[in-house]
Amino acid sequence: MKKILSLLVVAGLCAGRLFAADAKPNSLTKEEKSAGWQLLFDGNSLDGWKASETPGTFSVKDGLLTVFGKRSHLFYTGAVNGAKFTNFEISLDIRTYPKANSGVYIHTEYQETGWPNKGYEVQVNNTHSDVKKGAGLYAIKDNFEAPAKDGEWYTMVVKVQGKHIQTFVNGKPIIDFTEPTPAAPPANMAGRLLSSGTFALQGHDPASKVEYKNIKVRVLP
Repeated sequence: MKKILSLLVVAGLCAGRLFAADAKPNSLTKEEKSAGWQLLFDGNSLDGWKASETPGTFSVKDGLLTVFGKRSHLFYTGAVNGAKFTNFEISLDIRTYPKANSGVYIHTEYQETGWPNKGYEVQVNNTHSDVKKGAGLYAIKDNFEAPAKDGEWYTMVVKVQGKHIQTFVNGKPIIDFTEPTPAAPPANMAGRLLSSGTFALQGHDPASKVEYKNIKVRVLP
């Protein structure tokens, strides 16, 4: 009986791997749709997104959203939940290149120039000189160990419920943070607070190249 169960487990794992390998990028499975996931990136265009000061930093090709150029931020402005999120899970597949730096802003809003003033930044960085590494909450609850390797795809998930933020890389917990009451953001980052808002992807500098795909969100109660 134990042998049969073991074979069933192995078969299930293999089937799961085949299903994942065959899954079409930038699409949702029936199970994901049933669980409430919605795509933010269609894999073909930047529809539903708006770039700030240097729009050329962002491009789409072969199903990938590439960030490579001067400082700019790409804000989600599409139809999903009216581009306003409070409690949610967001999942992104990310591939960094050597010395790349990027970030995923949450609870933010569009601004034409500069680093976003509103919301938290979840860092994307494996080998950039900045010691604050990926999946940390930049300048709030930092992570100092690279969570992944350059050149390899990994999945980062950010979950927000109330004052609680969690980040994960390939299922591994990285940050578990509860915003204190009253909140105490750095003096030069007074807007780094939980509230509600949209998402933004960061183009950090001309030497930073990062690719994204399978960007999806699930709204939570």
